[in-house]
Formats: sequence, structure tokens, C-alpha cells
Amino acid sequence: MKRAIFVAPFDELSDPRLVASLAADAEAAGFDGFFVWDHIQYSEPVREVSDPWVVMAAIAMATTRIEIGPMVTPISRRRVQKLARETVTLDRLSGGRLIFGAGLGSDNHGEFTQYDEVAPPKERAVLLDAGLAALTEYWGGRFEPRPVRSPRIPVWLASRWPARKPVRRAARWDGLFPIELPGPDALAELAAEIAEQRRSEGLPEAFDLAAEGPPGTDVEPWRAAGATWFLTTFSRSPSEREVREAIAAGP
Repeated sequence: MKRAIFVAPFDELSDPRLVASLAADAEAAGFDGFFVWDHIQYSEPVREVSDPWVVMAAIAMATTRIEIGPMVTPISRRRVQKLARETVTLDRLSGGRLIFGAGLGSDNHGEFTQYDEVAPPKERAVLLDAGLAALTEYWGGRFEPRPVRSPRIPVWLASRWPARKPVRRAARWDGLFPIELPGPDALAELAAEIAEQRRSEGLPEAFDLAAEGPPGTDVEPWRAAGATWFLTTFSRSPSEREVREAIAAGP
């Protein structure tokens, strides 16, 4: 099971140079990944929000080994052709270390309605599927250059427990990032469902299943439940101190 740090680039961590420094320290400490939230704005008391793609570019330049990615990007509020250019550019900048996390997103913070984006979840789901299909075409040669990753940039999709439609969608890609799980047993349940679907559809067995928890979490039950990644998470306004302490504690 791989280990990662997962932070919101908000408030104290809205400085991309600071986040890049944290990622470099995480790499040196033996972590395998460093992921960031993808938001335009967030509810109070959060005030300062940085663009995750610029932050990830800074991380890519400060590291050489760890995998990076947004968790997660709502494709419905992005122009897919621009997203295709950004993902490939970041993948090449990092030497093929990008994991693309995607999902419907949530309008809890006004990121859709306030900016005249598509808001109804069913419509966002349609745009998500269409966007993923378009991205694979762009990555597959419709745009040049192609990604470093082969056959393409890995795609993880998000789900919120206990919804199953997002899980079935994710099973056709490369990974699942479920949130609000009640515990490892729920993850094991999802792992079994995904394995069965992939077998029935003739897909390879390899599939990433990410779990998350705060610093100090006993990760062994999650490993036993089938997690291939465990992401150490923090509050919506993490401090530099608490992230550095988690990194110093090691994976």
C-alpha cells in the first residue's frame, strides 16, 4: 500500500512555494504521493484559495519521485480541450507522475451556481462521462505531444458513501477515491464489487483503491480491506506545523 499526503491549498497553505516545500519533505520522508484539493472557492472560515494546477506544477519542480494529482477535479466546470493540454503538460513536467482525480464535485460552496456553471448532479454526470471520453481521445493522439504515461494518464474517480453509481463508473477506469466511508469494512465491500465488475467486463485486475484518514490513523485495517493507497488528510485549513509533523512521523 502506497502512502500520500493530501492537503487543501487554502489559507496558510495557499502559498504554492510552501506546498512545494512540504511535498519535497514528504518525498524525502518516503511518502509515495502528494495530492491537493481542487476548488475555486470554499465556505467560511476559508478565505485564501490557490489554484491546484499551479500548485501541482510547483510540486512537480520540487520533487522527482512522488506521484501528484488533484482530488478531485469536477470536469463539468472545465473546458475539456484546455484540461487535456494542462494534464499532459503537467504529466510531462513531472516526468509521468500525474494521477488525474475527477468527479462530479459539490455545490456546497457555491462553485457552480455562483458562476453560472452546470449545477444539477445528473447533468454534471453526463458532462463527466463525455469529458473523460474526450480526454482519452486527446491523450491518445488527437493532441500532440502525448502524455509520458502509457497507455494514458491514470484516472481515479470519486464517490461518496454509500452511492454506487459513481463506484460503477470508477470501476471502468483506474482507481476509486471514496469519501465519507464509515470504516474499512465499507472499503472491503466496494473492493469486492469493483473486482466482480472488472472480471465481468474483462478488465485487468489491477485497480487503485484509495482510503483516507487523519495523522495517526492505524492504516493496517485499511490495507487489509484492499486499499492500495492511504492518504493522510487534514482539516480544510491545515497549518504548516501539523502537516510537517505528519510528514516527520513518516509513512
